[in-house]
Amino acid sequence: MAEQKRDYYEVLGVDKNADEAAIKKAYRALAKKYHPDMNPGDAEAEKKFKEASEAYAVLSDPEKKRQYDQFGHAAFDGGAGGAGGFDFNGADFSDIFGDIFGDFFGGGRSRGTSNGPMKGNTLYTSVRVTFEEAIFGCEKTIELTVKEPCKTCSGTGAKAGTSPETCPKCGGKGQVVFTQQSFFGTVRNVQPCPDCKGSGKIIKEKCPDCRGTGYVSQNKRYAVKIKAGIDNGQVILMPGLGDPGVNGGPRGDVKVEVVVGRHPIFQRQDMNIYSTVPMSFAVAALGGEIVIDTVDGKVIYEVKPGTQTDTRIRLKGKGVPSWRNPDVRGDHYVTLVVQVPDKLSHEAKELLKQFDAESGDSLNAAKEATDDKGGDKPKKKKFFK
Repeated sequence: MAEQKRDYYEVLGVDKNADEAAIKKAYRALAKKYHPDMNPGDAEAEKKFKEASEAYAVLSDPEKKRQYDQFGHAAFDGGAGGAGGFDFNGADFSDIFGDIFGDFFGGGRSRGTSNGPMKGNTLYTSVRVTFEEAIFGCEKTIELTVKEPCKTCSGTGAKAGTSPETCPKCGGKGQVVFTQQSFFGTVRNVQPCPDCKGSGKIIKEKCPDCRGTGYVSQNKRYAVKIKAGIDNGQVILMPGLGDPGVNGGPRGDVKVEVVVGRHPIFQRQDMNIYSTVPMSFAVAALGGEIVIDTVDGKVIYEVKPGTQTDTRIRLKGKGVPSWRNPDVRGDHYVTLVVQVPDKLSHEAKELLKQFDAESGDSLNAAKEATDDKGGDKPKKKKFFK
């Protein structure tokens, strides 16, 4: 007993009132999913692919869709060829399989490839700036190799006294149509013309200066304005300074990536700046003034008595200007660290001992703690424990 066919609308997963665009979209997704070249050796995938193709061949044709809606599968019983006896030869898959075969076989329809105007290539480069230059902005000079129309041939690429001729292969269209046989029938595809490379013109005698390209390379210098507050990795767009367009198209652009150098003291995070500043034990204990380096220069800060190490203070408005609004600035956060002297004179050591005796006698705290417990000294911990 022959296997009963599924409803075509069910196969494509669309409603009976679906329009042509919805039917095409549903089939395109199924065709790409179950195409045999994407599922080699998978008989089930091939079966679903043929089933979806048959459904689309019917539902995409207004007359066949009308017959199917009226008579169902009986309207096509007895047809020759195709999956389940259906004839695919009358079906037009070129609109969809131009894309699909282009993906699978390297062919397919050309998207945007013609002898019409096209924008020129975008050129990419980078520029290095210092930490301070990124904070306050600056101007840098970049050098690029840019294509310019050849003056000898006025950009035609043809030798003086000659002109480009219409390509005989594509008739000046820049595209050629070829057919490809598949089990769906004949599929029509479009590709750039191999003889004129899509330009529609053939140059028999090339210009000796540009060798038929119509362009010559030149080194050019451009001034790049670096805005205040720009960060590492940001890209500056310079429109219309790239390579010239094709067939009258506009010039391309130049994109400049900004590389910001490191600073020995400051670190940046978004619009804020961070640094660490040492202070003496005397200043930390008694209070006093310290000097803090900022991007705006040195500032004097009053430390409160009893300030502990790792205390963080905020210098409002001493950070990075906003890239979009230079009048708005971030803050500068400073971590204060007590600096312990590593070299002391004999007099300084004696004075420090006197200070310690007056402020809690921490030098003898361990000894006093063991004496209070009957003289038993605590055992020293071994290194590996």
